[in-house]
Amino acid sequence: IVRGDELSVVVADNPWAMIVSDNDGELVASHYPFLLDDTSGDELVLVTHVGRPDDLLHDFGDREVLVVFQGQHGYVSPSWYEPGSVKAPTWNFSAVHCHGTPEILDADTNLAVLTKLVAHFEQHVEEPMWLDQEWAPPIARGTVGLRIPVDRFTCKVKMSQDKDPVTVQNVIAQLRAPGPYNQPHLADDMERARNDRIGYPSAT
Repeated sequence: IVRGDELSVVVADNPWAMIVSDNDGELVASHYPFLLDDTSGDELVLVTHVGRPDDLLHDFGDREVLVVFQGQHGYVSPSWYEPGSVKAPTWNFSAVHCHGTPEILDADTNLAVLTKLVAHFEQHVEEPMWLDQEWAPPIARGTVGLRIPVDRFTCKVKMSQDKDPVTVQNVIAQLRAPGPYNQPHLADDMERARNDRIGYPSAT
């Protein structure tokens, strides 16, 4: 499935991502929070920062990087299927793979992105702590801001689309039930995918 709106949902709900790059023949990876740049119009652009010396680890320049976002995921037991369904265990998941060449931000733009990141993640805190512009610049100098226009991406959504409607509802119910397989957020994603009719068979 390749859909810009699905990418936006996965990134918004799961902003912690992995950056993978090829530095002189060696694959390297780092993990950082990302936001979609809301000032880029219809263009899909990721913004983030890396701490020094991760910028040297990746040696950002004119090379493409891969940014991987992992959405909700969880095991699905065949015992939850409607009788007559194929009895194979599986794993439901969503993931987004974004490809693009990073642009290194200047100090002022990097500080603006850091301020936006903190504001985003503090928004639900009872007494939020915003990034103080008086003391933040020295801290920001320990980071390197990145803007990554997304040249291409793959959005993978596997939410029991090949199963009959009764089985899908059974899986959702089991994921909402208390116990070791409780995955209510995955159940939410399954319901959204079903309601969007992403690859689902027609109910009879």
